[in-house]
Amino acid sequence: MTGPTERWTPVRQRGPSPAPAPAPADPERAASVRSIAEQLAGVRGPLLPILHEVVETHGHVHDDDVPVIAEVLNLSRADVLGVVSFYHDFRRTPPATHRVALCRAEACQARGAEATYAAASDRWAGSTEVEVGEVFCLGNCALGPSGTLDGTLHARLTPDRLDALTEEWVR
Repeated sequence: MTGPTERWTPVRQRGPSPAPAPAPADPERAASVRSIAEQLAGVRGPLLPILHEVVETHGHVHDDDVPVIAEVLNLSRADVLGVVSFYHDFRRTPPATHRVALCRAEACQARGAEATYAAASDRWAGSTEVEVGEVFCLGNCALGPSGTLDGTLHARLTPDRLDALTEEWVR
């Protein structure tokens, strides 16, 4: 057969190619996160267990952790960041020294939780040492209002009892 020979040219991908991940600010942390991700990559649905372990080990998921995890799992950074930002358990900033989590569910509200939450919020407003948050049911409804102070459950909390339990904390 005579005639012009066809030439194949490679098809270029449309749109920009993904930008390379920036170098992490803390190479030791990046190595630790990579190790965690690689160890858990083989479990079923590895992203959540990896993120939980990163928070357990480092206290929070730093922005630099996202591309490391994405690379190990062969996910986009957006996929990882979407999960991190969706679940409140995956904090993106270092935790405060102390954490107050007060129940705001109906049973505790009926027993005065609003006043306790308002007092705690006012007392620790602007503090970088104490973080005040809310939860919706700790399963301690009969002894409400309930809350946790640094992870320890306390019942029948009032503003005065909360002050007594946290009097040694820095204001």
